[in-house]
Amino acid sequence: MTESKKTADVAIIGGGVIGLAIARALAQRGMRDLLIIERSSLGAEASSAAAGMLAPQAEADSVDDFFRLCCQSRDIYLAFAQSLIDETGIDIELETSGTLYLAFTEDDEGELEKRYQWQARAGLTVEKLSGEFARLLEPSISADVRAALKFPLDTQVENRRLISALAAANEALGVRVLTGVSVDALKIKRNSVAGIETSRGFLACERVVIAGGAWTSQILNEALPNPRIEPVRGQMVCFDAMPQIARHVIYSPRGYVVPRRQGRLLAGSTTEHAGFDKRVTAAGVQSIVTSALEISPRIAALPLTSSWAGLRPRAADGLPVLGPCAEIAGVYYATGHYRNGILLTPITAELLARAIVDEEISPPLQIFSPDRFQLVGRSLTSNYAK
Repeated sequence: MTESKKTADVAIIGGGVIGLAIARALAQRGMRDLLIIERSSLGAEASSAAAGMLAPQAEADSVDDFFRLCCQSRDIYLAFAQSLIDETGIDIELETSGTLYLAFTEDDEGELEKRYQWQARAGLTVEKLSGEFARLLEPSISADVRAALKFPLDTQVENRRLISALAAANEALGVRVLTGVSVDALKIKRNSVAGIETSRGFLACERVVIAGGAWTSQILNEALPNPRIEPVRGQMVCFDAMPQIARHVIYSPRGYVVPRRQGRLLAGSTTEHAGFDKRVTAAGVQSIVTSALEISPRIAALPLTSSWAGLRPRAADGLPVLGPCAEIAGVYYATGHYRNGILLTPITAELLARAIVDEEISPPLQIFSPDRFQLVGRSLTSNYAK
């Protein structure tokens, strides 16, 4: 940082899709002198490792505040994607073919029936299919499929193109970006944020957005609530499927496959408490491939072209941490999205921008407030359980 640039109106810690989307939303509301500080490169961590699924109905077991937030974000994705095309010319490849959830056993069928019943009672869009009809929709799936649910509104995006589009949008809006710079701590003075200590020196600012993903808890001071963000490793593999063997995102209770344009077929994923170790393991790949083959035996003939792992940021109660900190003025949280960072990107940006620019604390920011946790130096409390 040069001497003339050691200040910012708002500093955003973290350059994944959450931090990028918040910066864009703030700039669009007329805020200037915005700075994104990213320890690696933009979108290099969980954002680029994700599968890009926007599938709250396929993954939910009940209607609650978190489910409603996820559905709200999914439902604004179409307008979000179009606005990014208009601003940057980059298509984030929002697919609208829907999601299938397959049952292979009697227990699987029971779980699908429960999911169908509560979602139908709630007035959600869901269809119950026989195994035969599911195979008409997706001829490559296993002959062992007994039943399926279709979620027409659950979709997917190409998350790496989402990173590119958000980065381009911020560049066009004049948002400054520092990459390869770590944040060591926030400086607090008289119960307000005064700036941040970085590996490149001190930056003075009166507002800070903490969007550091799995690294969030490493930068929190004792004066701040600590959601105890834990990195949870998720491994992924990619097959070459040209021509593509699937049209829908396809789940089973044990895994999923995600068809992409240009013949990529993603499969995932693991959930591992391995600290900050992002290495791909033989056991992880074997588990993913086994689940993928259960979905479609045709995958056995596909070349496995790549594998990777990312670190999902999980808060102590498994829920996102969003909004202003009551303890310290000028500090805002946008972290703990865990397995739903891509899904929750547009709604997180909208809610945080309203809070910062308009001082509007919407109901989700009250529900998922960082103030549900105690300070770093004290024991953790939470009103939520996962």
